Amino acid sequence: TSNRTLRQMLSRGRVSLNGRPCMLAREPVKRGDEVRIGESCTPHDSLHGLEIIFEDEALIVIKKPAGLLTVANEHERERTAYAYLRSYLRRRRPTAGKPFIVHRLDKFVSGVLTFAKSEGVKQKLQAMFRRHDVDRKYWAIVEGRLTQERGTIRSYLAENRSGRMSSTVETDAGKHAVTHWRVLRRLPHWTTVEVTLETGRKNQIRAHLSEMGNPIVGDKSYGSTIDPFGRIALHAYRLGFAHPTDGKPLLFETEPPAEFRKYLPSTSSSATSSSRRGSSLTSQSKH
Repeated sequence: TSNRTLRQMLSRGRVSLNGRPCMLAREPVKRGDEVRIGESCTPHDSLHGLEIIFEDEALIVIKKPAGLLTVANEHERERTAYAYLRSYLRRRRPTAGKPFIVHRLDKFVSGVLTFAKSEGVKQKLQAMFRRHDVDRKYWAIVEGRLTQERGTIRSYLAENRSGRMSSTVETDAGKHAVTHWRVLRRLPHWTTVEVTLETGRKNQIRAHLSEMGNPIVGDKSYGSTIDPFGRIALHAYRLGFAHPTDGKPLLFETEPPAEFRKYLPSTSSSATSSSRRGSSLTSQSKH
């Protein structure tokens, strides 16, 4: 069996050590331990819809479904990606610490999300985000037909008392935000676009596309008049950055959610969930 195959089996939860899932190649094994390799050893319901794309000693990368908070708020404290990951890590290793939040996705947005396993790794990753050294791309389905092929939106975003973000001419009151977009497919009443974030402000894509006159389908908070999917039609499909420990490149991509597939060109919807480290594939899973 090749090292690549072994890494894939670990990342997919197909290896167990003494009855618990083992996803780390460096997990210590001593005489008398029971190691099993086969079908998924991770109970499906233990992750509550989260999918682990990649995990090592420094970080864990997941695919978050729409409808799940990244972290707790005043209305929900238990059903969050953070809480489920914390429970998952402690089931595997009771002495495991808590995950550390690096960035967030809105509740009704799906896609790639990264958590650190230590404060030091969190700080390194967040510094990359601040320096814009992270490759972040999204698929969005917006209302209306965009006539231009691509564009860039620049503004200063500020938050009002209700938590809604909007552009302001008062630069001291807002944070500089830059969003790049390009058309992937035009539909009779909608347009599918690829969005690249240069900065990562709260609700940045949602606010910018809405102010352009093309709110994201299903995003009622930012002006959408329709909700065919029961969610915001925004998916974080790509995330790339240098590994915070050894500096090697990591790239994570996911397939589109089922409800997106017929609205994307075939070249976009054929992507697979993967993580790339340099030129070697460290994990891959089809959804």
